[in-house]
Amino acid sequence: MAILSALATEVLIPVAGIIGIAFAVVQWVLVSKVKLSPAAAASGGSKNGYGDYLIEEEEGLNDHNVVVKCAEIQNAISEGATSFLFTEYQYVGIFMSIFAVVIFLFLGSVEGFSTKSQPCTYSVGKYCKPALFTALFSTASFLLGAITSLVSGFLGMKIATYANARTTLEARKGVGKAFITAFRSGAVMGFLLASSGLVVLYITINVFKLYYGDDWEGLFESITGYGLGGSSMALFGRVGGGIYTKAADVGADLVGKVERNIPEDDPRNPAVIADNVGDNVGDIAGMGSDLFGSYAESSCAALVVASISSFGINHDFTGMCYPLLVSSVGIIVCLITTLFATDFFEIKAVKEIEPALKNQLIISTALMTVGIAIISWLALPAKFTIYNFGAQKEVTNWGLFFCVAIGLWAGLIIGFVTEYYTSNAYSPVQDVADSCRTGAATNVIFGLALGYKSVIIPIFAIAVSIYVSFSIAAMYGIAVAALGMLSTIATGLAIDAYGPISDNAGGIAEMAGMSHRIRERTDALDAAGNTTAAIGKGFAIGSAALVSLALFGAFVSRAGVKVVDVLSPKVFIGLIVGAMLPYWFSAMTMKSVGSAALKMVEEVRRQFNTIPGLMEGTGKPDYATCVKISTDASIKEMIPPGALVMLTPLIVGTLFGVETLSGVLAGALVSGVQIAISASNTGGAWDNAKKYIEAGASEHARSLGPKGSDCHKAAVIGDTIGDPLKDTSGPSLNILIKLMAVESLVFAPFFATHGGLIFKYL
Repeated sequence: MAILSALATEVLIPVAGIIGIAFAVVQWVLVSKVKLSPAAAASGGSKNGYGDYLIEEEEGLNDHNVVVKCAEIQNAISEGATSFLFTEYQYVGIFMSIFAVVIFLFLGSVEGFSTKSQPCTYSVGKYCKPALFTALFSTASFLLGAITSLVSGFLGMKIATYANARTTLEARKGVGKAFITAFRSGAVMGFLLASSGLVVLYITINVFKLYYGDDWEGLFESITGYGLGGSSMALFGRVGGGIYTKAADVGADLVGKVERNIPEDDPRNPAVIADNVGDNVGDIAGMGSDLFGSYAESSCAALVVASISSFGINHDFTGMCYPLLVSSVGIIVCLITTLFATDFFEIKAVKEIEPALKNQLIISTALMTVGIAIISWLALPAKFTIYNFGAQKEVTNWGLFFCVAIGLWAGLIIGFVTEYYTSNAYSPVQDVADSCRTGAATNVIFGLALGYKSVIIPIFAIAVSIYVSFSIAAMYGIAVAALGMLSTIATGLAIDAYGPISDNAGGIAEMAGMSHRIRERTDALDAAGNTTAAIGKGFAIGSAALVSLALFGAFVSRAGVKVVDVLSPKVFIGLIVGAMLPYWFSAMTMKSVGSAALKMVEEVRRQFNTIPGLMEGTGKPDYATCVKISTDASIKEMIPPGALVMLTPLIVGTLFGVETLSGVLAGALVSGVQIAISASNTGGAWDNAKKYIEAGASEHARSLGPKGSDCHKAAVIGDTIGDPLKDTSGPSLNILIKLMAVESLVFAPFFATHGGLIFKYL
């Protein structure tokens, strides 16, 4: 028996969630103390500097105008982002309703919509609840996961658009003040999302338990719908937001920076508002939904596998809730970690920004290791049984601790390898920048080579994690390793959200006509955020590999597949088609960005050519048309890739059966992870190579510059090619592999009963 009682577990999980939400509210209150009004610079002086005097030339007569201008720009960005998300959610809502009906009809038909109890799959001699009610509860949890995912994305976007101008204004008091404002805002999103995800999942389990009682199998089978709902919304959020942001970014860069030789975020550029809106709907709302989906799926995978272990058989509530307890400890650990960045240490110079963000990852990982050890000792029996494809396997609580810990540390390794290949502080990106001397072609060649090479160590880290965790605790070990990688999700999200907030802050500083010294500070914040965003993507892809493997294992068990034989033609055709899907998906998303960017480039050129005085700064650009082009293109173009991912498991499972579908899932997992890592890192390296030349911080960088030189133009072209790779295709691929796996698991009973129509009649 576990030391921690069921009652203590019932209290601990929701309390951790509520503490996380309360902490997010406190951070938001602190950010809101930075006033978007001309009276902001009152005297006084707290540690966080809300009342400090300004230290820049803006303090004088134009202070009033600068603040008003910042508020106006922030409103335009916020309105654009809100408008886009509402439009996107209307389309997604229609899909959500249709797919909910599909879930109910498919799962309800497993037993012919019977209301009779069925023999349990794993508990021999016992009867479980009717398939019809599992269909009903699966549909409800799907809708709940989808709504939570949408709300997560929307709240993240609202917080980011609330904080961007405040970060700009704080930059006038020094880089440390601006950093704290941006980081606190990121923490609001991180803790809200992690905590609300935990609380909603916990409440759902308890409500469903009122009906299911001791039927753990049925309960957690229906809970998998929660992960499916979260990830399906994340797919549309990532793809739609990614197309929006990159269409605007590519259009703004190609015409503004390359053709017209004006700075990034120059208010004369008609695409500049759309570009800043895109940062919020793609990198914030899309990323929030994505990581929420990862968290929901890893929790569901672990709970499903646990429900058929001795926890489920013996009805040990504390042992069953071990995955949720790990997440609860993660929230507390991340809370302590956040204080290191905002309260325990103060940033005084630009060079301290990136180390402060990296320290967040190191501190949270170290503290989390201790937290996992404590919760493994308290919540798990010394020994327990789990099922390994029908065979029983005995596992110890310390063995399971090791599985979670190896996932956690593998995540850190992937994060730092990603940083090495995408930060301009290291030789790989500096080599890419150096290759710009001979033009855009060599820049592209070097960038692609870097991306392919950057796959090696993360894949070894994932492979070792899989082997060790599977050897110790079979599929349950892999599921909790994925959970370990995501256990510090609140810190990861805070760091991730910090990047786009800083990027927007720089854009607002440029558009408001603030001094170059302010822009240098916001650029320093943004450069650090760029690297940490790449680290966040590395985490998301690594965890996606483990999550989808755990879900794959649960699917194979649930569908009754004894062994997946690669030499069987049924499996092999699935394997080769599954490996092709990430390429097909990437082709769709890349082409979508290209066609949307084409329209944007034409519109920006038209405005520069036809609006009198636009280049001189006397004419006013038409921002609204550019925002509309991005919105229309992204809504229209997100549907085909989304349909490809959502329909593939349904078509393959129904027509070809569970063996071919298991091949498709394995193929998509193996090829998707590689493409996702290389695409994200190639794009990140090109982006930071451009920033390296622009900043001119070293002798080498100055020899390549300045802005507007041929070398810089070559770097901008590389960055433009990399944009859809790192912000649309790459991050969306990790959703593809997770979503297909969780969807297959949800529909497994239907595929096992009615699937394989073609092979049945051949």
